[in-house]
Amino acid sequence: MQYSFIKPRAKNIISSEFKLLFFFFSITLGMLLVTYSFLKIKTMMYDSHIEEKLTKGETLRNNIVSMHTQIASIKMQDLHSEGIYTENTVLKESIHNLFDLVPEKITLSHALLKENELVLYGITPSKEVYEFLLQAPLRSIFHRSYTSYYAMPNGWYSFVSTNYLDRPIQ
Repeated sequence: MQYSFIKPRAKNIISSEFKLLFFFFSITLGMLLVTYSFLKIKTMMYDSHIEEKLTKGETLRNNIVSMHTQIASIKMQDLHSEGIYTENTVLKESIHNLFDLVPEKITLSHALLKENELVLYGITPSKEVYEFLLQAPLRSIFHRSYTSYYAMPNGWYSFVSTNYLDRPIQ
């Protein structure tokens, strides 16, 4: 007697549906591992790129600080050179004005200009010419003036005029 109308089949432990399900899960798991590996490599590349950029940024910051120091130094040198230029211009004008002060009758042979002192060596026809034409303007400029005269054989006088400022020119 037969209880079944179909012929019995052999039963497998792993069915074909399970094999198909295992195959798709394997592919999905493989894709996840590949994606994870790709992202991990990209993350490491980005980290090294970030470290490189941070190092470069630090170098640039150090260069900027160095440039600011150089700029400050150059500005100080520029101010110093402007001061020297101004002093030279004032000195040039002072010398020009000094020679404009000397009348035609008086001849200067030597002039020594220091910061607070002026020494003039020259020849004058008489003491009075010197005193009225040159000593008066010099006394209006300088605080103290001393003049020594030496008689020359031709009747003229050789003089040495020393003029002092008590305080420096501002």
